[in-house]
Amino acid sequence: MTCINIYLEVALLAFLVICAISVVFCRNLETAIIIFMSFSLILSVLWLVLQAPDLAITEAAVGAGVDTIVFFLTLRLVKKLKEDTDDEA
Repeated sequence: MTCINIYLEVALLAFLVICAISVVFCRNLETAIIIFMSFSLILSVLWLVLQAPDLAITEAAVGAGVDTIVFFLTLRLVKKLKEDTDDEA
């Protein structure tokens, strides 16, 4: 293993830890979803560096793609339901 690969892995792991900590302290849901998406993308890159392409493709498709879309659609639905409830009151 070359020295560059070790630095790359350490940098990716550090970014994952930063994302995990920042999503805990985030107050805005949209920002938390974007941080989660970046966490999933970096994790898929890490899987590629660790030579596990099947896990990388799955993480990129499901973690960064599908989950992010589902989170944003759910957030939109919750805001719409909240607006409808406020209009009735």
